[in-house]
Amino acid sequence: MAKKMNAFYAQSGGVTAVINASACGVIEAARKHKDKIGKVYAGRNGIIGALTEDLIDTSKESAKAIAALRYTPSGAFGSCRYKLKSLEANKREYERLIEVFKAHNIGYFFYNGGGDSADTCYKVSQLSETLGYPVQAIHVPKTVDNDLPITDCCPGFGSVAKYIAVSTREASFDVASMAKTSTKVFIVEVMGRHAGWIAAAGGMASTPDTEIPIVILFPEVTFDEKKFLASVDEKVKKFGYCTVVVSEGVKGPDGKFLADQGLKDAFGHAQLGGVAPVVAGIIKRGLNLKYHWAVADYLQRAARHIASKTDVDQAYAMGKAAVEFALKGHNSVMPTVDRLSDAPYKWKVGMAPLSKVANVEKMMPKNFITRDGFGITEKCRAYLAPLMKGEDYPPYKDGLPQYVRLKNVAVAKKLGAFEV
Repeated sequence: MAKKMNAFYAQSGGVTAVINASACGVIEAARKHKDKIGKVYAGRNGIIGALTEDLIDTSKESAKAIAALRYTPSGAFGSCRYKLKSLEANKREYERLIEVFKAHNIGYFFYNGGGDSADTCYKVSQLSETLGYPVQAIHVPKTVDNDLPITDCCPGFGSVAKYIAVSTREASFDVASMAKTSTKVFIVEVMGRHAGWIAAAGGMASTPDTEIPIVILFPEVTFDEKKFLASVDEKVKKFGYCTVVVSEGVKGPDGKFLADQGLKDAFGHAQLGGVAPVVAGIIKRGLNLKYHWAVADYLQRAARHIASKTDVDQAYAMGKAAVEFALKGHNSVMPTVDRLSDAPYKWKVGMAPLSKVANVEKMMPKNFITRDGFGITEKCRAYLAPLMKGEDYPPYKDGLPQYVRLKNVAVAKKLGAFEV
């Protein structure tokens, strides 16, 4: 770009324990290149902030506050579930984006999110061709579901995996201690609509030196009630108890989600959640065993206190790389984590075209799931283990983690109102 342009950064979709580390990477990298990038404006509540011209001036935040984002969970600028339609279906939205970008001299667009966000970023990257305004759009990967293609893993996943593995182990110890006269089965529901990466992490709770009877229900494996009950029954008889890790996206033989209640989210996806009590009911009817169930829900993706150091480092690196890619003239791309080796674990930053990322989901490979469909293989363990490793604790005060709340000073509006 001939003249210095400002940048727009926004967070999208479900937030994670480390998405703010990516924000930190973007903002700190941009501040190091003040000769090439002006201000970094953040969208309040994601892309909606761009459409409504609700921008945040991150230059009003101190270097200390921005650095503290690396240790702070959730989305510091607010996120959203909002997917842009095609240019043909809603040209006015794209025209509005161009109007806002022009009004605030924005030439760089960094969108931090998952698959649907990659699609939005890809569409925005086409603006320079269709509407005649140059915008370099870089997608910053983030998703706890770990289902983005090409990249070895997705920032946000490693910390969720660690939380679920730790929680599964701790809860299993609890159940084991009570199993003689009380609870025999503990069921924990985890996120994962179509891909069972998070559920797989529950299997990491059991190791050769700490064996735990775990049954995992993956979205990739059609639920077979008879086989499932037989597996649970066998483990309870052998160990005295059993822990079940179930993904919210598990489907029955009819192809329907066990947890589908007919509701839809803002992206048009089935609104899931609530499969744990369904599975508990199956165990009660089929085996008449006492059970307890829990839904990890927001807890699993907000647990910055036990985040994986690998995950934090990668999240920051993706944000930093996004800025560096933009400065090198790249457009419509996403930085990736490229694995070089498992042991010792080594990785580097790579790059993928958004045309191959948008609207593509990466499922669990068949050789990561045991033949009976209820566990993880050694190959899966070799993949997961380094992503969960390392501690990166936030600073604590009086027993509580110290997280930053930004001032989020609004940028003066220059255009009229716009309804979304």
